[in-house]
Amino acid sequence: DALYEMVAKEVVGRELQGFQPQGLSNMVWAFATAGARADALYEGVAERAVQRHLRGFTPQDLSNTVWAYATAGVQADTLFDGVAKEAV
Repeated sequence: DALYEMVAKEVVGRELQGFQPQGLSNMVWAFATAGARADALYEGVAERAVQRHLRGFTPQDLSNTVWAYATAGVQADTLFDGVAKEAV
């Protein structure tokens, strides 16, 4: 857990700069898979994805991201709404 906390703190501190959509998706997937809590990270990824209007997210990225939030029990209504619109 300490490693995940350290990574989350560093990434959030850098405001998620330099991450492409797949990287954001993979990161929240990894945290959810490990059961690591990182509320600020999840909030930041959701905000970044919505700001980009999900541009660059593949269907796989979107499904992995939504799975990660659901698995982690993190509510992100704006992100979920955006993904739902992309899926239709």
